[in-house]
Amino acid sequence: MNTGSDIRQQFISSRSQLHDAAARILGCRQRAEDVLQDAYVKLADGIEELHIKNPLAYLYQLVRNLAIDRHRRGVFESQVFSPEEDGIHVGAPSSSPEAHAIHTQHLMMVARALGTLPERTRKAFELHRLAGKTQREIAAQLGISTTLVNFMISDAMTCCRDALRAGAGA
Repeated sequence: MNTGSDIRQQFISSRSQLHDAAARILGCRQRAEDVLQDAYVKLADGIEELHIKNPLAYLYQLVRNLAIDRHRRGVFESQVFSPEEDGIHVGAPSSSPEAHAIHTQHLMMVARALGTLPERTRKAFELHRLAGKTQREIAAQLGISTTLVNFMISDAMTCCRDALRAGAGA
């Protein structure tokens, strides 16, 4: 029986042949190098418990299996994923003039709706949604309770939502 250190030594002495075997399967020397690194990591993890009679055959089989797995994964990924360059010519969904006009119209409806609110409610909403302040920070700044800030923000949201719904129905 061979020990883990014997198998690792066999791996090191047979490295170029194992690399060639992986490269034949993958068709790429760099990917074959990755397979050899994966194989060595597998050898480092728990090889001491294995009782291998023919370490060279074991190493070839290990490299072969890892290379086949990597090849299959590469084929699968090329079928599922498009190359990154394919996305260069895809337009943003909001880039059309119609979408821009709709967004502008919605912003105007929200701005008009916010203009109808009491000053303090509008201020609380703007501090929360636009400035990113917490309700506790807004309460301290406006000198009111956090509960009141919560109600004010909720009222402003309802006002904006109602304005957008009314605009969509028009």
